[in-house]
Amino acid sequence: MLEKFKNHIDTKNLPRHIAVIMDGNGRWAQKQGAKRLFGHQNAVKAIKNVTEASAELGVEYLTLFVFSTENWERPKIEVDGLMSLLMSLLKKELPTLLENNIKLSSIGATGELSEITQKRLKEAIDLTSLNTGMELILALNYSGKWDLIQAINNLLNATSEPVKSSDLEGYLSTSGIPEPELLIRTGGEMRISNFMLWQLAYSELYFTNKFWPDFRKKDLYEAIISYQKRERRFGKTSDQVNT
Repeated sequence: MLEKFKNHIDTKNLPRHIAVIMDGNGRWAQKQGAKRLFGHQNAVKAIKNVTEASAELGVEYLTLFVFSTENWERPKIEVDGLMSLLMSLLKKELPTLLENNIKLSSIGATGELSEITQKRLKEAIDLTSLNTGMELILALNYSGKWDLIQAINNLLNATSEPVKSSDLEGYLSTSGIPEPELLIRTGGEMRISNFMLWQLAYSELYFTNKFWPDFRKKDLYEAIISYQKRERRFGKTSDQVNT
């Protein structure tokens, strides 16, 4: 069954960059009568599935929205649990990243994370820095508004000339990374929640009611197949695109 979906994917028309808003962990746990942190713990399998499937297909960049600047407002026990889970995941999955030639990087205000979290993240990034396969980007303590504000401030400090789009892009945390062609959001919500506000301007959006802990390779394949059926016009007409 899995191969049936995979075989429908045109490997010559893959999105270079897929971004994912991994939503629904808490609601998934609550439906099972468990605490929200149980949902985050069970999200790890989905992360591994999607990362492995993306790398196998030949996707060049995969960005996972792990923790937003607004998530600090959640109950302390949940935030502490998420940070503990992140450190455990970085340590446990490092051999898999190395074995599969996956390069790890991050975007966001990571300097505001705890020292031990920063250290564990830097170690994983440094150890995978020479890998040449897919780049797995963790959006940590990230928000689209933060990204724009820090880019504007840095740009204003660097020049007094009129600003162009290309100038600002060079100061975003995603500088050097292509904009996502496909954004996937799980959990049934239909919004981008302050994620990559600049970069998602022309991304194809794919929403699914499935909660993130239940998301698997087949679901990723379905999202890519949906993407490949769409016509990307970037403000032009169909006739212009087709010619």
